[in-house]
This record gives sequence, structure tokens and C-alpha cells, in this order.
Amino acid sequence: MTTNTTVAAPAGRTLTAAAPKRRQRKSSYPYWFYLPAALVYTTLFLVPTFASFFFSFTRWNLTEFTWIGMDNFVQFFSEPALLKGLTNTFIYGVVTSTLKVVLGMLLAVLLTSQIIARGYLRSVIFFPVLLSSIGVGIVFTVLMDPSRGMINEALAVVGIEGPKWLTDPAWALMSVAFVDVWKGVGLATVIFIAGIVSIPQEYFEAAKVDGASSFKSFWNITVPLARPATATVIILSLIGGLRSFDLIWAMTKGGPGFTSDVIASVIYKQYQAGFYGLSTAGNVVLFLIVTAVIVPLSMILNRKEVEA
Repeated sequence: MTTNTTVAAPAGRTLTAAAPKRRQRKSSYPYWFYLPAALVYTTLFLVPTFASFFFSFTRWNLTEFTWIGMDNFVQFFSEPALLKGLTNTFIYGVVTSTLKVVLGMLLAVLLTSQIIARGYLRSVIFFPVLLSSIGVGIVFTVLMDPSRGMINEALAVVGIEGPKWLTDPAWALMSVAFVDVWKGVGLATVIFIAGIVSIPQEYFEAAKVDGASSFKSFWNITVPLARPATATVIILSLIGGLRSFDLIWAMTKGGPGFTSDVIASVIYKQYQAGFYGLSTAGNVVLFLIVTAVIVPLSMILNRKEVEA
């Protein structure tokens, strides 16, 4: 495509010259900066994921494998402990994520108010997040000992007989869930603090002028405008709850019996028994369950956020 340009000639004549339009070629140089991240992502995520899907259809060890089709999945779903583990996984995930959302929001409101030693209290709340899950599990196993644990001894001082936290089937799973909440609520609190401090103060000042109570300001201003933080906490907490293993294994090993088993601990027990293909199939099942729960939930929460 050309454009006509009129040029004045020395003798008073005009000349029409064809000037070609220059096309700017976009450099591919910036895209090279994606290469390191792409290599790490491919090596640490894509390759293991596709390998897991492949080996879930095989009977394998460290040196060889045999293709057996869907046999691993059939055997996995016929495991007697699977139904209990699946139920416990959802109970554990829902309880821990709900408590982290509720307590995290309340602590964030407290720690963004004008209280003394606010910065110190924020550090105290967040500190358990930095601790090792195995270390936390070992410490709380000692603290929850039914006869000599400090928790039951403290309850005995006020005349309360403490339960057998980790050895009673009715308490074992919830005991681990409470420890999980204690350890992880600090991260939820930090996310909520970031969401609350981003809310313009003009809304709270206007509500105060209109005579709104603190509860009404919280319910009508903080909760709706902190919805992005709430969605983030729900997604992260639920993913962590559904995939939880280390804390449960450190405190109960799925016991007593199978009462605190989750899918991850059932998978690990199969791996310990040498059923590598079966445990790989279990990992694929867990991956699909988490994906089936998180992806629709994330879409719903993000859609509500956009509508708001």
C-alpha cells in the first residue's frame, strides 16, 4: 500500500513520489526472559504430572513397568479404607478452611484497629506459619497426651476432664484440624489485613457520621469490600485442607484404626507396602478431586467478585 507525497521541483513543477509504509517488526527479545521460568515449570510440574498419569496405568518399580490399564484405579476404589479417607478429607478440608476464614477475618479486624502493640501481635499470629508441620505435630502430640499432656493438666486445674485427643476416634481428626488451624490462621490473617487496609477510609468515616455501629460497618463495608481477600483465603485453605498429609501423619498416622485417615495417608500406606502403581493412581485421583472442587469454586468466587 502506498501514499502519494507532493514534492516541490526546482523549476516550479511538482513531483508525486511513492513512499512505502514502513512495517515495524516486533522484537522477540523480551520473550527470552520467559524461558527460565518455563523450564522450571516444565521440569517440576508438567513432566511429573504427565509421568504420574502414565505410571498410574502401570505396575512399576524403579527399574521396569508393565501396562495394566485401569486395574490400579479399580483396586484403589475397592480399598476398604478409601471411603472413610475420602469422607475425612472433605470434613478436614471444610472444617479447617471455614475456621481459617472466620478467625482470620476477626483477627485481621482486630489487628487493623487502634490497639496497643499491634505490630507485635501481628508477628505472634504469623509466627506459627513459619514452623515445620512435622515439628508442630510432634510438639502437639506431647501436649495432647491424655494423661501427662499440658492441655489436659490445664483443664484439670479448672475442673474439666480433658478428652483423649488423639486416641479417641471421636476426637482424633478434629484434634489435628484444630492444630492445623492454629498453624495456618496467621497466613489467612495477613491476607485479610492486606484486603482491609486497601479499603478507602472514607467509607468508614461516612458510616460513622451516619451513626452506624461497629458491627454494621464491619458487615456492610469490611465484609463486601474484602471479598477478594476472602476468595483467596478460601481457595488456599481448601487446597491445603484437601491435600493435607504431613500434620496428620505426624500426629496420628491415620489412627486410631482408620478414623483419621485421609486420601493422602491412604496413598502413603499403599506406597509403604510397595504398591507404587496403586499409590500413583491414588495421587491422580486426589489431583482430579482437588481440581474438580477448586476450579468451579474459583470461577464462582471470581464471578461474584466481578459482579460486586
